[in-house]
Amino acid sequence: MKNLIFILLFVFSFVPVKCHVVFHRDLKPIDTVEVVEIGGIKQFVKIQGADRTKPIMLFLHGGPGSSLIPVADAFTSQLKEHFVVVQWDQRETGETLKLNSSPVPLSLDLFQKDASQLVHYLLQKYNRKKLFLVSHSFGSMIGFDLAEKHPDLLYAYVCISGIIDQRKSERLTMDMLNKWAKKTGNHPAEKELSLVHLPFESGEDLYYSQKWLFIHNGAEFASKHDFSEKYHQWLSVWFPMWKNSVIKNLFTSLPALQCPVYFIEGIGDQQKSHYIVKEYYDFIKAPKKNFFWFKKSGHTIFNSEPEKLQQTMIKKILPKTFPN
Repeated sequence: MKNLIFILLFVFSFVPVKCHVVFHRDLKPIDTVEVVEIGGIKQFVKIQGADRTKPIMLFLHGGPGSSLIPVADAFTSQLKEHFVVVQWDQRETGETLKLNSSPVPLSLDLFQKDASQLVHYLLQKYNRKKLFLVSHSFGSMIGFDLAEKHPDLLYAYVCISGIIDQRKSERLTMDMLNKWAKKTGNHPAEKELSLVHLPFESGEDLYYSQKWLFIHNGAEFASKHDFSEKYHQWLSVWFPMWKNSVIKNLFTSLPALQCPVYFIEGIGDQQKSHYIVKEYYDFIKAPKKNFFWFKKSGHTIFNSEPEKLQQTMIKKILPKTFPN
């Protein structure tokens, strides 16, 4: 499973840049890993910050099953000067999977309960009342649940490349890919895309749509044989959970939040599905909210614009939500 990080849902491969927090003598740094009992199993957490008295920022990775820990230094080096940054490998992922497998079937509800337990653990252990919550992609399905059920525990929720209405997103993406394949005369793409059913019901529906989306966006690895092999390995573990998780439409299920919420979305690949997130931002009611377009990024903003991502959180979100 550890080899699947390069082809997990919506996540492009990239080489991490090694960065390190500069600890000053007058601060109280923290740089540790913990194995926490969550949901009946051991789960891996990495905690770093130049000053342990700073507010906690918990990241929820996407995929599902795509750990951010191996690449986190590239997009958290500045954040760790202003926050205590927490990276968590969810069950069946990364270091947590090395420790133990999930003894029960995977479900979105299970992951949401795990996340809630982790939030309460962090707040209790480090004597805090609230924390900042950040999610990427599929992690938003956990993040919105936490923000809805525990708004009193969050200074703010930051949703990066969120999943809002997956069914509509599928339709827009497939419409784009079909037009592209026809316009460019890409007959292999036309043939395989014609096999895709909407809404996605099988792993093959998801595979063909993702394969040609990657290729459309310039990811050459998606045309290679090992991509198919690894992606189908991912499907064998995650597709049942994924299929049962993406049926919710936040426009109908979550019209309001009681905590500040911020949306960060990449529009560099010009996909119309990104505008679903903007429409939801305009729709949702919250005490504070804002929306940030990243014009040089697609889905993996932390890869393409890590500097801007961090500065947005430090300069535009932190001052609006954290009491001095």
